[in-house]
Amino acid sequence: MKVRVLGCSGAIARDCRTTSFLINHNILIDAGTGVGDLTLDEMAQIDHVFLTHSHLDHVAALPLMLDAVSSLRSQPVLVHALPATIAALQTHVFNNTIWPDFSRIPSVQNPFLRYRPLVEGRAVHVDGTWVQVLPAVHTVPAVGYAVRGERGWWAFSGDTERNPAFWDQLEQLTQLQPPRPVGMLVIETAFSNRESELARRSLHLSPQTLAAELAHRAGDTSYPIYITHTKPSETSLILQEIDQMGLSATADIRWLQAGQVFDV
Repeated sequence: MKVRVLGCSGAIARDCRTTSFLINHNILIDAGTGVGDLTLDEMAQIDHVFLTHSHLDHVAALPLMLDAVSSLRSQPVLVHALPATIAALQTHVFNNTIWPDFSRIPSVQNPFLRYRPLVEGRAVHVDGTWVQVLPAVHTVPAVGYAVRGERGWWAFSGDTERNPAFWDQLEQLTQLQPPRPVGMLVIETAFSNRESELARRSLHLSPQTLAAELAHRAGDTSYPIYITHTKPSETSLILQEIDQMGLSATADIRWLQAGQVFDV
């Protein structure tokens, strides 16, 4: 399984694109501004979009992508999300004011977009790929995901604050048959420690709370951990604080960057 990082920044700036990952050629995890780096042909191959939550940095490119490629497709794009996320899209995006309602265009019977509600804790099987819905703790209903590759699970925290249940479910995944270890973990750390109060109120992690989260890991903890969703103005400080706290002594911590491609 190939995982291509289209965007992994907590905000936009030059060379900073918001969250989106392309799984193989046909599955998107979130639809942030990084989707705009795909060609028309690449976008036209996307059959499934899994959204972690409704915030703009994770859905901004979805209406624009659909507009760009719908005439090139014969089947609707399936958008998988929590019911609350679907409701937010219907109310605030695809509402015929901000953007046309692509779930009814060109017709209700043959739309450009169909919604598929998700349930936290359950798995979805799409085009030969298993996608597990993991818990997240955020200011709106939110989830993370784990996608099963040939060699292991690619896990993504989504936007979250402290979340012990995430680690329990991640450990349970490794016990499924056939067994697969965690191959890599992508976890957000949006704010520096100097902004820890803002991180707490907005339900994001800082290096201090990241350290508390990593203490929940169980079983084989040798997998690499990639830091994502850093605010561009704070990225250097966040990485410096992670280094100063010595987190690399107990975990293989790396910085995620747009354009990276991983085999999992």
